[in-house]
Amino acid sequence: MRKINKIIVHCSATREGQDISLETIRRWHIIERGWSDIGYHYVITLNGEVKEGRPLERSGAHCKGHNRSSIGVCYVGGCDDKLNPKDTRTDKQKEALVDIITALKQEYPDAVVYGHNDFSDKACPSFNAKEEYKDA
Repeated sequence: MRKINKIIVHCSATREGQDISLETIRRWHIIERGWSDIGYHYVITLNGEVKEGRPLERSGAHCKGHNRSSIGVCYVGGCDDKLNPKDTRTDKQKEALVDIITALKQEYPDAVVYGHNDFSDKACPSFNAKEEYKDA
């Protein structure tokens, strides 16, 4: 298994309330970006379902320079109706994020939680994940 020291939180950069499936994101990544699979290891739907994406034993394709040692978790949303950054997490998504991060931290206790914006000049995930999950 890979050595994991980061859990990186992302958003799908889609409109608030827009129901986007893991399969849709996978298609974007394969067809539009030419990747072998979806870049994220987990995607959290609007209703809080945690869907498994890329297998954990494979490096993700979600944060350039950090994929080898990280797990990518993406929630659906992250933008307002004009595609400006906005924390659009539903209550169920917030609960699911805490649950998956807690479970991953049990498996990888040395992993630190970050937002994609901690490594890139992007708004993603449209909130301060590092601060919010610092005690996870």
